[in-house]
Amino acid sequence: MNKILKDEFPFAKDILKGYTALICGASKGIGRSSAQMLARAGAKIIACARNENDLKNLISNLDGENHNFLVMDLENIDTIENNITKLIEDFGDIQILVNNSGGPPGGPLLDNNIEDFDGPIRRHLYASHIITKALVPGMERSKMGRIINIISTSVREPIDNIGLSNTLRGAMGSWSKSLSRELPPCITINNVLPGFTDTDRLGSLSKSISERTGKSVENVRETWMNGVPIKRLIDPLETATAVTWLSLPSSGSIRGISLPVDGGRMRSI
Repeated sequence: MNKILKDEFPFAKDILKGYTALICGASKGIGRSSAQMLARAGAKIIACARNENDLKNLISNLDGENHNFLVMDLENIDTIENNITKLIEDFGDIQILVNNSGGPPGGPLLDNNIEDFDGPIRRHLYASHIITKALVPGMERSKMGRIINIISTSVREPIDNIGLSNTLRGAMGSWSKSLSRELPPCITINNVLPGFTDTDRLGSLSKSISERTGKSVENVRETWMNGVPIKRLIDPLETATAVTWLSLPSSGSIRGISLPVDGGRMRSI
């Protein structure tokens, strides 16, 4: 077990007991780590992703009991509302939502055609909106709701060679900030902005840049690390710690923020 969970778990074990968390993109990376951290804190987990085997593996290794999973493709927005409605009927109201999905392929923005926006915007903005609308009434009934969106530091500082991702993350940031002014007082919505995190997504981006530029993957990563004060990749469980903190009942005054977990890479205040 990772040291962050085994020896340095920063929250009381049952601090989220009695709460249910729906985590999208839970089969790997930050989504998987968020499921592990929230389960460790006592929440009942409903893990959502496309790969059933990965979800079963995750659920079987979580702390606690009565966790469940939902196989769902976030790009298939016509099925999302029915899936979430049935989920609530089967398992009750959900108090914590982690909106999270894989980013689109890298590359200059002008290399993209209009149709390239369709899938990514469905699984990010559209899916998040549909799921949030479905869960808010139950959060109101529970008198506690926490919505956390996993976005990117590109919300504040666009990152070279991922123009489509920059565009979509910016849309998510504006959507979230708008909702922070509209949601009932008992429900918060916040964004977590991951920096260079040790996930499969970062691996695919470094490989893509390597193929386009002729630089080695090692050189691409070295260039990245030269701009990060902590001089290392971020463990996804570090990001999940921020997700868990924003999920706590005691975090009700934290609303409409974008919290970087980037090792100090961003230069903006």
